[in-house]
Amino acid sequence: MGGQSTSTQTAQSQSAPWVAAQPALQTMLGQLGTGLNNTGLTSAESSALDTLKNNATAGNPYAAQIASYAQTLLNGGDATAQGTNVQDNLSAYRSALAPYASGSMVGNNPALMTQLAQIRSDVGNDVNSQFAAAGRDFSGANLMAYGRGVAAGEAPVIAAQYNQDVANHLAAAGSLYNAGNTTANTLTQMKQSDLANRGQGVAAAQSALDAQNYGANATLAEEAQRRGIPVQALSLLAQIGVPIAQLGTQSNSTTTGTQQKSGVDQFATLAGGISNLMSPFKFNFGLGK
Repeated sequence: MGGQSTSTQTAQSQSAPWVAAQPALQTMLGQLGTGLNNTGLTSAESSALDTLKNNATAGNPYAAQIASYAQTLLNGGDATAQGTNVQDNLSAYRSALAPYASGSMVGNNPALMTQLAQIRSDVGNDVNSQFAAAGRDFSGANLMAYGRGVAAGEAPVIAAQYNQDVANHLAAAGSLYNAGNTTANTLTQMKQSDLANRGQGVAAAQSALDAQNYGANATLAEEAQRRGIPVQALSLLAQIGVPIAQLGTQSNSTTTGTQQKSGVDQFATLAGGISNLMSPFKFNFGLGK
């Protein structure tokens, strides 16, 4: 038959990789200790922060102008201020062209009347002088010649003037149509500019609000720096010191083992143990001789 034997061993281990570097680490830790005493604000930092605080207390010097600009844009920026003048210009232009655009001036040109009178006078003088020289003045032939001469002289002038009057009529009507469109487009552009200015005013209003809040925001930012600079210094020191503190390890371990033995092995072990126990008695009783 067989049996088991059990043995237990306990071991301890320790890791100290920083032992060789201990002098350098001690120097570094000493500098860290000095650094911990210097995490507060320097005089230069404190002075700079005080300057920022004073500027913040004074506020944004352009806040009033920005607010005024925003208000102007919100009101349209006077983009339509000239709208009345544009409409007045159209009215004046329409009044000036109205007689021509309506056609009332066709065949009603005062200058034409004068020109026709001059033609009649010239033709009469020429024809009458010829008939008078022949002793036939005021005769039927004289009157006929005079009439034909006047008709021949006036017809081209009247026709040309009529064509010119009609052309003027059409041109005036077209000019008024174009002027109306131009005026409408101008007023529309003014209105669009007005709306665009109002949209920009919304953005400018935010800028005005930011300007009003400049002092408070700047004060908060300055105080954040006043708090943050020492914290940043401590954080940098911690990034160096904490890893050093974590160097080195120590551990304990216990190992238990079990070994399976046959009956022969167990008997041999027992016999060896008994023999060792009996050795002193052998010599005492002369059994060892």
